[in-house]
Amino acid sequence: MASVIISMKIMPESPEIDLEAIYTASEKLIRAFTEDAEGEMKKEIEPVAFGLSALKITFVSDESKGSTDDVEAKIKELDGVSSVEIIDVRRAIG
Repeated sequence: MASVIISMKIMPESPEIDLEAIYTASEKLIRAFTEDAEGEMKKEIEPVAFGLSALKITFVSDESKGSTDDVEAKIKELDGVSSVEIIDVRRAIG
């Protein structure tokens, strides 16, 4: 099966929420989902408005894993997370 590159946007409940803590917890959940403890993962903090920033995480997963619904639901349950959205899915080439 091919690999897919998935970008996820996580919105915190307020500007006071520690995005690093959310990233650390999300990273563990994503690595469990992809079953890849050493896989490449990229994080980006994106300013939204009025001091609020979103956390964008990009990671690689095997296409055979299917839907990310389960990992999205687990991340949404984390303290301080308002919403989780998959913003891009692309097949890796090469």
